[in-house]
Amino acid sequence: MQIDFCDFPDDILYDFENNVWVRLDGKKLTIGITSVHASLAGKLKEVKFKPLGVMVAKNENVATIESLRYFGGVKTPVSGQLVEINSALEAKPKLANDSPYTEGWFAKIEYTTLETDSSQLRTAQDSQEKIRSQIRELRVRCFKAYPDYEMWEIGVECAAVLVRLSELIERCAIGEIVHVVSDDPTADIEMIRWSDQTGQEVLDTRQEGKLMHFIVKKVKQ
Repeated sequence: MQIDFCDFPDDILYDFENNVWVRLDGKKLTIGITSVHASLAGKLKEVKFKPLGVMVAKNENVATIESLRYFGGVKTPVSGQLVEINSALEAKPKLANDSPYTEGWFAKIEYTTLETDSSQLRTAQDSQEKIRSQIRELRVRCFKAYPDYEMWEIGVECAAVLVRLSELIERCAIGEIVHVVSDDPTADIEMIRWSDQTGQEVLDTRQEGKLMHFIVKKVKQ
């Protein structure tokens, strides 16, 4: 399910008070952060986990996450033992921004009190109004990939914007993402032409009022 461009898969449960999701697998429960949490946090720079084997109570952190603008916790909605962590996040924290429901999962808990703790878990289908309200109140903006760089080019002709974008893309590593914002009325057409000429990929295009938002991925040198 997608709500205001933010993804909420239907096959998992959510704790919207802590902005985490869970997936049940026997006696184990996988925990990750929602697309809203990932967007609010910003590009993650560091993930730290509690030690494996530790017992955690409901609403305690299993990990902490940090970006340039945010420091917070990833809380478990159930009590249990921390039996597995996603160590890939320690090397590449931005996985949680780019793929919060798949590669960016955080931890697995062997739960002890699911029956009493599960009261705060909900499906996305049953929580649509709450999700919309949260996105609106927190001014969340979700894109198909979380940007590594931002270009706010207001009052600049699109030709000049594309020159600057090309210069930035030249310095980017393969796979890095640029978020471009322009108020030039020809920006959508010019961005398509630029993508065809350069071979770089435009993952997402969105209009908000007079502004056009583009998510550009570097896919070739």
